[in-house]
Amino acid sequence: MTNRRPISLDNPDANPEELIASSFVEDLVVAAKHPALMEDLALAILRRRDLPAVALEEIARNHSVIKRRKVLVGVVEHQRTPRHISLPLLRRLFTFELMQLALTPSVLPDIKLAVEESLVGKSATLALGERITLARRGSTKVAGALLVDGQTTVSEAALQNPRITEASIVKALGRPEIPLTFLIMLANHSKWSLRREIQIGILRRREATDSLVLKIAAKLPKPAIKEVITQARLPAGRKELLQTALIRG
Repeated sequence: MTNRRPISLDNPDANPEELIASSFVEDLVVAAKHPALMEDLALAILRRRDLPAVALEEIARNHSVIKRRKVLVGVVEHQRTPRHISLPLLRRLFTFELMQLALTPSVLPDIKLAVEESLVGKSATLALGERITLARRGSTKVAGALLVDGQTTVSEAALQNPRITEASIVKALGRPEIPLTFLIMLANHSKWSLRREIQIGILRRREATDSLVLKIAAKLPKPAIKEVITQARLPAGRKELLQTALIRG
């Protein structure tokens, strides 16, 4: 016979297994804060898409389970977790837990943004191997931020990331400081060296050497070079160099 009342009302000593099987929200809340709640049961609760915010708050306060990594991540990524709970919990996540969260489709956009900003902010303090992994496997925003990392191996990994886009590379080319090695990588890349916006972005960089500028200009049609000369903001002497390229062409 189906219960018409919450189990916890009739049996205050009910165990978590009984409570999470209930269809009543009240029972889920009692289970979430139960001192005997184990990791597997907490994860079972977190799989409930109808889970009320109050139950998620109770799991976050339940010290016996929130210390478990899977439970911690599960609370943060749940779509019904209140922001005042999920955002502070982000600080307790490891780098690669954050990376995976940023790639999880069900994570809410504002949480994903906070995760990505956290990763970008801490990237300078990470070990080289961690930055390479983030660059290669991270989200578009994270990989885009690592394009101009001071280490060539990190930039190379970011360019290999299948999520990297032309827009993210063009954005990176607009940074105040860019390593020359990154520009050289782009100029030699089989795919990105052929994209017009990226070519123009390289031409506008003061870090680009004369030989690099001439190499890029050789790939551009004359009308495009003329447009760059007349419309783009260029470093000192760059217009003259491009005019030389026009004459050579």
